[in-house]
Amino acid sequence: MSRFATCLFDLDGTLVDHFAAIQRAHTHTMRQLGLPAPTREQVRAAIGAGLDTAIARLAGPENVAAALPIYRPYWDATMLDDVALFPGARELLESLHARGVQLAVLTNKHGPSGRRVCAHLGLAPLLAGNFGATDTPWLKPQREFSDYALRQLGADRARTLLVGDSPYDVETGRNAGFPCWCVTTGTHTEAQLRAAGAEAVFPDLFAVARALEA
Repeated sequence: MSRFATCLFDLDGTLVDHFAAIQRAHTHTMRQLGLPAPTREQVRAAIGAGLDTAIARLAGPENVAAALPIYRPYWDATMLDDVALFPGARELLESLHARGVQLAVLTNKHGPSGRRVCAHLGLAPLLAGNFGATDTPWLKPQREFSDYALRQLGADRARTLLVGDSPYDVETGRNAGFPCWCVTTGTHTEAQLRAAGAEAVFPDLFAVARALEA
């Protein structure tokens, strides 16, 4: 572990399986707007770049302003239903934390929602930071967002690793100047992640843990 003193983690698709709640909220919103309910594949393809972008992809850019006041209160009321850690997430974080590695979340998920989810799942005591959408003017893959997180953590860029599940994470690492390892538990395949330039791709977090211990 001497290579990495700080590990940043994406949330949805990496540490947390929150897809059922996300699809439910988008389905509710679309129906309230009089639009067809999105399929699972449509929602999977839409998410990752922030809520506004997801809604624009699903309902059309012209419906974002009307959709947000529907989505947000429904999400706040239901977001803790069906949320779960991916297998190996707790063990990985606890192991890294015990070895003195600084841990933080870097996500395009709404910041307050991400912190609420992590508290609900018992991860908050393991995290030195939890940075999400609306916490800053930026989102992944903008370098300003990762730079902000590194400053808040007092982290050494040269000894930082990002673990994620999407090309947004790979681009974030490339822009920020630290490696990105990916898991295929989220929205993209191994081939897609390797094509995006991920330094390493793993089937799950157990495999990530083994690689970090090697």
